[in-house]
Amino acid sequence: MIAPPRLPFLLLSVAAWSAVGSPAPAADDDRAEERAAMVERALVAEGITDERVLNALRTVPRHEFVRSKDHRRAYADAALPIGHGQTISPPFIVAYMTETLDVKPGMKALEIGTGSGYQAAVLGALGAEVYSIEIVAPLGKAAGKRLKELGYDNVRTKVGDGYLGWPEHAPFDRIIVTCSPESVPRPLVDQLAEGGKLLVPLGERFQQTFHLFTKRNGELTDEQLVPTFFVPMTGTSEERREVQPDGLRPRVANGSFEADEDGDGRADGWHYQRQTQLMPDGPTDPDAEPLTDSQRGSVLDAPGEAPHGKRFLRIDARDPDRLAQILQGLPVDGRRVGMIGLAMQVRGHALFPPRTGGPPAGAAVYFYDSVRRELPGGFIGPFAGTFDWDERGRRIVVPPDAREMIIRVAVKGSGTLDVDAMSIVTYPRRGAVR
Repeated sequence: MIAPPRLPFLLLSVAAWSAVGSPAPAADDDRAEERAAMVERALVAEGITDERVLNALRTVPRHEFVRSKDHRRAYADAALPIGHGQTISPPFIVAYMTETLDVKPGMKALEIGTGSGYQAAVLGALGAEVYSIEIVAPLGKAAGKRLKELGYDNVRTKVGDGYLGWPEHAPFDRIIVTCSPESVPRPLVDQLAEGGKLLVPLGERFQQTFHLFTKRNGELTDEQLVPTFFVPMTGTSEERREVQPDGLRPRVANGSFEADEDGDGRADGWHYQRQTQLMPDGPTDPDAEPLTDSQRGSVLDAPGEAPHGKRFLRIDARDPDRLAQILQGLPVDGRRVGMIGLAMQVRGHALFPPRTGGPPAGAAVYFYDSVRRELPGGFIGPFAGTFDWDERGRRIVVPPDAREMIIRVAVKGSGTLDVDAMSIVTYPRRGAVR
């Protein structure tokens, strides 16, 4: 279950800032147009091409898997709270994971982390059988009841430790993990069929990357995919992580945007990047022709090009109907940290507000408590018009109950925002013992 924040400024609200393997239950028609629009806006526009996956997302009634008070937001590309500190994953993430797994008709799939049951329903529309395990008992029971009521008879659920798998129904052709272990649990490896695929977000609590494993001759081959940010599994496995987050010293990962280990043109450590490009040199005019190799050295040496290092990130909002943003989650302990100072270098080109109004671009900080309830945050900006590299920042008060924070830099309207050299300093809470 994925964990982006729940504010209008976030990816959660765009307005504010073929044949299937097993027939899915017929979805109601009164929101079919919303689902179709969601698929075009959040999936097709962002690169999802598998028509079977697109059809499943057009069919499965996502509003049935969120709380009644969130029905109106059900078809935004949004992570919405479902209770017990958990969320339903945004449609794009569900589609991305499903397309990556390549579930064929007749296949048996295992899901670790049922959550709302939405991902299981999508898998059920593609494969023959789906087995889904949820460790949080109230969520698991509610999801099982919901799936049964909606007619997903090929989906079976249970409450338990998903990292142990479901051995009596193994082997599985596909295994999907919708929470974030530190490493692949051995029982899941054992229960994966030969030639089968396993998709899992691996890494530290606030820094994870999707990995696609294929089982060959009893061993897993690993393909590293894009960065992501998932809620960790509750229980012993999470408590035994070798690397625990340090809420007293939050630090921006890859704040200078130098790291790109897989060479995909996207900055490591940043999640849900939309309409972004990692710039090795970056001409000032975003409409300019790409630089030749012989030109790069002189541009990097020119004043005002790369404020820190040799790279920066460009958020280029050419399509105002699509998200243009980067996100990063960090730990923070509001009991001991009373304030943070967030600073960055930014450069703007033709930044104009959207038709709906509001700031064209800016950086927002969101805080959450131990059960991921939203707390007051802060905003840096707005960034508007055209301007050269400039340092922007401010001090932001940390609520005492804060245990997590998310930084989002976004362009809401149109234009280009370049970002570099992002950093955080912390200030102790008055009276707190460090």
